[in-house]
Amino acid sequence: MATHTYETGLVWAGEARDYDTYSRAHDVTFGGNELRLSADAAFRGDSGLPNPEQLLVAAASSCQLLSFLAVAALSRVDVLEYRDRAEGSMPDDARPMRLTQIVLRPHIVVSGATVERVERLIHKAHEQCYIANSLTTQVSVEPEIEVR
Repeated sequence: MATHTYETGLVWAGEARDYDTYSRAHDVTFGGNELRLSADAAFRGDSGLPNPEQLLVAAASSCQLLSFLAVAALSRVDVLEYRDRAEGSMPDDARPMRLTQIVLRPHIVVSGATVERVERLIHKAHEQCYIANSLTTQVSVEPEIEVR
């Protein structure tokens, strides 16, 4: 049985003497790619940069897409388009502070399948999504399905 490992690198430099003024910007590398991140603006970060919370929501959205495409292709359902509007919620009063919910709202366009069949495939994909299975956060899918 294989074990898949995923490596990233992270670099931050500066001075963190004062909580209010130190830079939250840092660089994350993976597979030769570099991504500049910061904290959410609510936590004194740079609102012009992505933050870890957004990356977590994006990872859940991306994993659902990839899982759905796999189960749809194996079921010979032709997926023409998939667009998601994902949203994560992190209430200030949650302790420990965390994303308590991620809602995925994909708009999926298919050909040659019924809405009911696509809904079953969405559910199967959700059960197989590695990221959703790795989280304690509730991840739900509220699809909009269009059959052409």
